[in-house]
Amino acid sequence: MDHLKETVLSSEAVYEGKLVKLYVDQVRLPDGKTSMREVVRHPGAVAMVPLLDNGDVVMVRQFRLPAGRVLLEIPAGGLDPDEDPAAAAVRELQEEIGYRPGTLTAIGGEYTAPGYTTEFIHFYLATGLEPSNLDEDADEFLEVVRLPLDEALRQIDTGVIQDGKTIAALLLVARRLGR
Repeated sequence: MDHLKETVLSSEAVYEGKLVKLYVDQVRLPDGKTSMREVVRHPGAVAMVPLLDNGDVVMVRQFRLPAGRVLLEIPAGGLDPDEDPAAAAVRELQEEIGYRPGTLTAIGGEYTAPGYTTEFIHFYLATGLEPSNLDEDADEFLEVVRLPLDEALRQIDTGVIQDGKTIAALLLVARRLGR
């Protein structure tokens, strides 16, 4: 597949924020020509499907400024530098929904938007949940929502759930459970 590979010739940081960095890269294309790519470098993230013993999924509602609306999502959060994704998943579950998983199972992941960002989200199924709170992030306002997995899947089908990571992770869990 090397015949499709692009080679970075130069890379210039044009913005460095708290979370992301924007680079303009000059690349050599497979045909030898050059082009420019704008790349948002992101440290990665985790997203968890917390499944209670009764079959309910614990989700969060929060306002997302880029979407301009409140979205229903599975709990998620960014990775700290060099942080183990499983450790981040445990931390984020406690911060966002107040549970610690008895079992945390890696179920895959996704590149959020590989056309312009390096962000990769690691997906986990969290079961055997026990109450365990950590302080929430000071700039995060969430509403915790519990609903049956089948209802969450219906809300994907009807367009109520529109967050990509949530759709992908819920469908992976449903497939594992034979739904």
